[in-house]
Amino acid sequence: MKKQNHSISEVATLPRQANNTKPHSDGIKKMPSGLEHILCLDDFDKAAKQHLPKPIYAYISGGVERNHTLRANATSFERYEFLPRVLIDISKRTTSTSVLGMQYSAPFGIAPMGICALSAYRGDIVLAQAAERENIPMIMSGSSLIRMEEVIKVNPNAWFQAYLPGDEKNILALVERVKVAGYRTLVITVDASIAANREHNIRAGFSTPMRPSLSLAWQGLTHPRWLFGTFLKTIALHGMPHFENNFAHRGAPIMSPNVSRDFSDRGHLNWSHLRMLRKQWPGQMVIKGILDFRDARLAVDSGVDGIIISNHGGRQLDGTVAPLQVLPRIVRSCSEVPVMIDSGLRRGTDVLKALALGAKFVFLGRPFNYASAVGGSVGVRKGISLLRDEISRDMAMLGINHLSELDASFLLGGDSKDLP
Repeated sequence: MKKQNHSISEVATLPRQANNTKPHSDGIKKMPSGLEHILCLDDFDKAAKQHLPKPIYAYISGGVERNHTLRANATSFERYEFLPRVLIDISKRTTSTSVLGMQYSAPFGIAPMGICALSAYRGDIVLAQAAERENIPMIMSGSSLIRMEEVIKVNPNAWFQAYLPGDEKNILALVERVKVAGYRTLVITVDASIAANREHNIRAGFSTPMRPSLSLAWQGLTHPRWLFGTFLKTIALHGMPHFENNFAHRGAPIMSPNVSRDFSDRGHLNWSHLRMLRKQWPGQMVIKGILDFRDARLAVDSGVDGIIISNHGGRQLDGTVAPLQVLPRIVRSCSEVPVMIDSGLRRGTDVLKALALGAKFVFLGRPFNYASAVGGSVGVRKGISLLRDEISRDMAMLGINHLSELDASFLLGGDSKDLP
């Protein structure tokens, strides 16, 4: 099937010039008191565990069943070791890179995460603003509590991630709403056809919607900074949060004693729905949740402009392969589109290993969620800066000036069949 030409330039003027790769120069304000010790993304996790009520932290941090896939995502990067070059002038190195026609200050972006406004006050807006200021992409989740129209006002370059509703009428209505809102890049997540078995959430007292209980009230009272700075502030200024973007219309409230969240049955969705969307959507379209190279090839033949290899951060099928393991084969199979990756990345070395194996870009979710919870926009910008600095420092020690210089010759380990 011939790929259709749906260039973003046909539907909108690029919001940045190609050579504008640097973040805004206003600097990053001092981190909130008590967070001066933050030195890497992992430190945000530890701080958020103390700050957030147990059910909310469990929702963000947990995977499914035995968390095998969650652990495998992180350890997959340990299979490879670097082979640096020396005596190379690395004084002019840059972390700048481009993907889907846009130039960014770094090769990473913020992955879509649901209900961020429950872990941080106006969480989706905080993430979007920080990404805009630091010149990296941010993907807004369809399972968010702030309307997509509000988010794109603060970040006209944000991408939107959709879980397709279960019927054609609602699919087309949602896509039309995204288009009218002004989004230029649509990300379709395809690895969540049914709700996963997240026992960890249940044991921690988390559900959607959340149901009032003495245990939940105690969690709020014992985490007063979150209670007053996030939850009660949201209620006072914006009312009870609802799921705003799963459909073209408003969804269920985040807290209710008797209302159930509307999980559409997506079990019947197939490749014909993706091809239908390709005809409906005029901008860039990315498919997220691919792990098999055969599915990747079908996606490209159906007209997608990019692929994000992902196992949903270990939150769907436990025992699923880590994306890093299948990355090289998918890159070989789909060389005509940018292949991106998420799940398990935490350090600059993780990012560089993924790029060396053929990824054009990477995304991280949980660390920036934690950063927004404990530090707001300042925290997220600090996290972005820390990771970007790690990448620059690691590039110097590898002996490269441009990320395009990276390839598998800088790596040892893994299986020979993994290498491009």
